[in-house]
Amino acid sequence: MSHRLSSGGRLIDRSKPLAFKFNRAKARGFAGDTLASALLGSGRTLLGRSFKYHRPRGLVASGAEEPNVLVNLGRGNRHEPDQRATTTELFEGAWATSQNHWPSLGFDIGAVNDFAYKLMPAGFYYKTFMHSLEAWHGIFEPIIRRAAGLGKAPKKPDPDRYEQAYAYCDVLVAGGGVAGLAAALKAAKAGKRVILAEQTAHWGGRAPVDGGLIDGQTPEAWIKDTLQALEGMENVRLMTRTMVAGLHDHGYAILYERVADHTPGDGRPRHRLWRTRAGITQVATGAIERPLAFAGNDVPGVMLASAVRDYIVNWAVAPGKRILVVTNNDDAYRTALSALDAGLEVAAVVDARPAPMGALVDAVRDRGVKVLEGRAVAKVKGAKSVKAVEIASHATEGSAVERIDCDCVAMSGGWSPVVHLYSHAGGKVKWDEAAVMFRPDATKPPTGDAGQPIAAAVGAANGHLTLDAICAEAGMVGQVEAEAPLMPVWVMPAKASEALKFKAFLDYQNDVKVSDVQLAAREGYASVEHTKRYTTLGMATDQGKLSNINGLAILSEALGQEIPQTGTTTFRPPYTPISFGAIAGEARGEIFQPLRKTPMHAWHEAKGAHWEPVGLWRRPYTYPRKGEKHRDSVNREIVNTRTNVGLLDASTLGKIVVKGPDAGRFLDMMYTNLMSTLPVGKCRYGLMCSDNGFLIDDGVVVRLSEDTWLCHTTSGGADRIHGHMEDWLQCEWWDWKVYTANLTEQYAQVAVVGPKARKLLEKLGGMDVSKEALPFMTYQEGTLGGFPARVFRISFSGELSYEIAVPANMGLAFWEALHKAGEEFGVMPYGTEALHVMRAEKGFIMIGDETDGTVIPQDLGLGWAISKKKADYLGKRAQERKHMTDPDRWTLVGLETLDGSVLPDGVYAIDEGVNENGQRKVQGRVTSTYYSPMLKKGIAMGLVRHGPARMGEVLEFPADGGKVIQARIVDPVFYDKAGEKADV
Repeated sequence: MSHRLSSGGRLIDRSKPLAFKFNRAKARGFAGDTLASALLGSGRTLLGRSFKYHRPRGLVASGAEEPNVLVNLGRGNRHEPDQRATTTELFEGAWATSQNHWPSLGFDIGAVNDFAYKLMPAGFYYKTFMHSLEAWHGIFEPIIRRAAGLGKAPKKPDPDRYEQAYAYCDVLVAGGGVAGLAAALKAAKAGKRVILAEQTAHWGGRAPVDGGLIDGQTPEAWIKDTLQALEGMENVRLMTRTMVAGLHDHGYAILYERVADHTPGDGRPRHRLWRTRAGITQVATGAIERPLAFAGNDVPGVMLASAVRDYIVNWAVAPGKRILVVTNNDDAYRTALSALDAGLEVAAVVDARPAPMGALVDAVRDRGVKVLEGRAVAKVKGAKSVKAVEIASHATEGSAVERIDCDCVAMSGGWSPVVHLYSHAGGKVKWDEAAVMFRPDATKPPTGDAGQPIAAAVGAANGHLTLDAICAEAGMVGQVEAEAPLMPVWVMPAKASEALKFKAFLDYQNDVKVSDVQLAAREGYASVEHTKRYTTLGMATDQGKLSNINGLAILSEALGQEIPQTGTTTFRPPYTPISFGAIAGEARGEIFQPLRKTPMHAWHEAKGAHWEPVGLWRRPYTYPRKGEKHRDSVNREIVNTRTNVGLLDASTLGKIVVKGPDAGRFLDMMYTNLMSTLPVGKCRYGLMCSDNGFLIDDGVVVRLSEDTWLCHTTSGGADRIHGHMEDWLQCEWWDWKVYTANLTEQYAQVAVVGPKARKLLEKLGGMDVSKEALPFMTYQEGTLGGFPARVFRISFSGELSYEIAVPANMGLAFWEALHKAGEEFGVMPYGTEALHVMRAEKGFIMIGDETDGTVIPQDLGLGWAISKKKADYLGKRAQERKHMTDPDRWTLVGLETLDGSVLPDGVYAIDEGVNENGQRKVQGRVTSTYYSPMLKKGIAMGLVRHGPARMGEVLEFPADGGKVIQARIVDPVFYDKAGEKADV
């Protein structure tokens, strides 16, 4: 049976009918419908099942607060579960199915749970499943896992695309109702950059539905004029279908724009996530009507009074033909009037107040509607739809005195300001006893670093619930019917029996009842946060938008305390769910983690480089020639570099600039050694530890000027170390005057290495690279071969070496110029494996090889890099703990196999005896192991107990097949111990 009215519907276009399917049955709606209004207009009231008891569920709301009607939307690769029907715009060919039932919506075998409700009160799972581990694993867990969740997870890749964008403004206005529009216009006229975001497709909020006058105009006319003014301003961005999902520190807001949900497959991004910085956010998010808690308040056809009139006015849909209104306030009388204006019958208005009076009450009475004073709904009759309502005196336990037939119940328990955004960044709320609501506390707003407010609430979100109050706050004149005060009603009737409270629902989706909250109080859950978790109140997909205030009021009453003493649960972003696609944005498929390439990447590829992943970079492992094995290729590159000259693409090394008056002080804390005393133009090797004392990175630090240092990091550590620096600067040393910038990808860097390196650079021409002009561990800027260059005399190979940084866009040209000039010197590129072998020959450590998150500098013989002149550095106190100074810690040594073979990587050295598990004890392990073509034997580095004191001892290392390899402990420096080759 159609519930569509023959006329009206301000948001629908009857000239554009839309066909869709629900549970495979054909249905029709109009452009402008939501899926919810189209379903209701098609005569469907049973639309889902509750999670716990599988009770029949229908629409209760018309917006984002809807807890019941979540559907599987779409099919195939566009299938998406848990889509809220009230916020889903209808489109041609929409395909929706209901959730959480089997075998069908009309006949759900899971509804048997409803008959056993007394066996499944709040927290029953904690009591039932904790006694037998075997029963948990064998019986309960499999059943619970099968029952968990509502919708069906998609199985095919999402064909849509998603975007992320950035925006900046002086004023962000969240909400496009009257208060939001007025706030945006005021800020825009003051010359502010304004973003106005409205989560629906329409402007104006409730005003066009509820009526009244704004500065003498109808709400529709005022909204039209205001929008026209805003659209003509260049400093204003208007955004519909955009929810301000979260407000965070420093005015940082997340906006969720549903770009093409209503036009799937049109080529536009489906969703867009905006990362927005705002000077201040005006929270104009409105208010949400509270339901009333009475027996059977979850039967399909029981709805919020505001939702009933929304469906009537906005979409020309009759939620019922004979409507009963039940309320504790005047606003619900507007629903009775809207129903009467649409030609529907109002069975009665049930008002819990003993003597309701006022213009709205009189207007309803004048239309011939019976107003039952001091009465309450005792029970709703019906299972899958409303059939009748039993009426009782509100002050009693619920004995019925009258039965009224109806097919829809419009309930209103008052309104709650939407304070979520205000609270996200630390804004506080206060209890307004007279208005019976939590509202923002203007004296405790969310603030920024300097203590300035970053958010303010306006309109209904600020507790101004009537149009005249909203207008007065905005400096306008609003005219609307005066309203008498509401009467707090948390349970209906006031002394409802236990049997009635067992069927009075608070959280519709999770089936949390009045009796559950009262049980939690009796069992000692005095904290509202504990009660939430014990009962699951407010843990559904609507996150307590309807259930929160009623639940904490009932908890307060059960605990015998005032509502402010109980407080609220924590409001956390996002305000409503955000798609995973929007969170991921373009980070999917091949660019889930974008491959990072140096400026010379294509050159390496053309030369047949074998790639090695290093973080998100791809670096040449080696450059094998035709028919050449990788080991032979690596050996050739090493020998040539140590004999002639080799080139390494070192662009991936982290390059972090640290600048400012406190930069030296900051680096002294970051590194174990002193950096503040480093002279301008000099380089110093440094170690960086975590606050737990473990070595996390190393690299050469260069002082570029009096207040500027350049910190080189490992290739995989640039982003991590930059984040580490910023974490300490922003969270601990926020008042230090230090600026950091990660310039890793701004420069290409080439290591020119080998005894003929200087000759190659001299042939290029330009700056003086002699030993006298550019000594070891110094830095200069100049030109080489016409390229602007930073030249560092540092070496990771033990050979004469220059690391040269040029602007990234010149990297390839510089690399090719080096190859051309170096032909006569036998120039040859070398890869990361040759680099690793040469550094191991010199006994240089590699972060990630010699370190594993448990190693400190002292373990690696790097005590010389720890300053004894400064009082502190990150990790210092941790390194003084007993287990860090234990003489039995494993320390770095070199290892040389007796037969010249190569030790397996990571192999342990066995010791005498067995441990408590019956395994052979160990006394060390190999950290790096290679074949050295210069020494023509296997070499290794490792951590061994008392290692440096045991030079010459032979250790045994078990290998595959039961083989045991013997290796002698030696000095870790295998090549050029004196370091003469580097300093020439």
